[in-house]
Amino acid sequence: MNEEIRNLEPKAIWNNFADLNAIPRPSKKEERVIAFMKAFGEKLNLSTQVDQIGNVVIKKPATPGYEDRQTIVLQSHLDMVHQKNNDTEFDFDTQGIEMYVEGDWVKAKGTTLGADNGLGVATIMAILESDTIEHPAIEALFTIDEETGMTGAKELDDSILEGTILLNLDTEEDDEIGIGCAGGIDLTATRNYDQEKSPTDSTAIKIIVNGLNGGHSGMDIIKGLGNANKLMNRILLATQENGLRVAEIQGGGLRNAIPRESVAKVVVANNQLDAFKASFNAIVQDIKIEYQGLEKELNIQFEAIDSIKEVMAVADQKLVLNSLAAAHNGVFRMSPAVEGLVETSNNIAKVSLEAGEVKILCLTRSSVESSKHNLVSSLKASFELGGFKVDLSGDYPGWAPNPNSQMVKNLAELYVRQNGEEANVAACHAGLECGIIGSHYPKMDMVSFGPTIRGAHSPDERASISSTQKFWKFLLEALKEIPKK
Repeated sequence: MNEEIRNLEPKAIWNNFADLNAIPRPSKKEERVIAFMKAFGEKLNLSTQVDQIGNVVIKKPATPGYEDRQTIVLQSHLDMVHQKNNDTEFDFDTQGIEMYVEGDWVKAKGTTLGADNGLGVATIMAILESDTIEHPAIEALFTIDEETGMTGAKELDDSILEGTILLNLDTEEDDEIGIGCAGGIDLTATRNYDQEKSPTDSTAIKIIVNGLNGGHSGMDIIKGLGNANKLMNRILLATQENGLRVAEIQGGGLRNAIPRESVAKVVVANNQLDAFKASFNAIVQDIKIEYQGLEKELNIQFEAIDSIKEVMAVADQKLVLNSLAAAHNGVFRMSPAVEGLVETSNNIAKVSLEAGEVKILCLTRSSVESSKHNLVSSLKASFELGGFKVDLSGDYPGWAPNPNSQMVKNLAELYVRQNGEEANVAACHAGLECGIIGSHYPKMDMVSFGPTIRGAHSPDERASISSTQKFWKFLLEALKEIPKK
């Protein structure tokens, strides 16, 4: 199956991508891919280092005629988001990604593809191993754990790089030249709750919300997609007046992925089953009308299950559901300075409720630090009013655009020459590593671009073949546009 991928053009990229995707590389478990990259650099007889946190740096001298150009840093991250459909049997810890071609797209069978940011990694590998591509001196920086904390960028060795220009290959639109991004912070809300025996003469029910698009909690948040955790909470709120008692909720997964699925186990008194069904059908109809055309595969249903022994106490249930209802999800503020740019947002990424404990994971993003902390304060208040303990972690800064960047100007002009139209030179709402790397190397000029990828952070992730060819052509010329020292 992956042999079909290896025959795509440019083969230099797709062969490296296939090799990379054969290696399990979840965030915080990058030992195998770190060893792979280290062996790759050493096999090429290039200077190869692994810093104290696990980032890999491979250095390659300039080709003849480019010795007087500034040294550049080519940067991508090694880890990938591991998500799969519920009906897909796959072990991310042991299996390589199973890929296939469909039209202009490379896809994976029921899992994330790893094009984010594996195509960037594979592209840098192709340049490092080439003996024909013209380029200035290169420092290839492969960071770890970008997707769940950016610890690789945060703990980057301050003395390992000498480059003055950084090209980050981690955007997802091939007509975009990135010059800024949002910062972020992880918010975790936890609380315990009392449990009671399930009411007698009742029916145990499983409520299912699935079929949502999901997607990247930064780039896709502006689309107004359904959040499985918020939709499930609406259903539970709408039906708790019919005697519904919650026993368990499991929804969502990673902080940076909009949740696609949620499952709740509840109990309803038999004499209120008809009222429950009426309320359930009414709220489901409302939700489907709201999301028609946007969430075409949305499925909401319930089914009877085996008896449940314990449920959450009524008082605790009310506080938990109300807190989730009050907590903001989605776009919080659009940028007043950049048209069409999300400034601040929150993703209620995961809800886990069972055995007397609730845990809620959020990722709050913003390109403005004060706005980020304003939303965090609002979320914290919502949860603390419901008796939750709130912890903050993983705070990282945004990347402020440099309007005087010579490299941005060079790349914008190159894009016009190659494509006959202007690129979209803009900041994005994703959490690129540039802001953090810039805190280690404040004088480094930075710009980001990459091939078109759709559905990142979801099993619908796919990479455009023709766009990868366009990106490769652009990058090869960009290497010739590096200013002199």
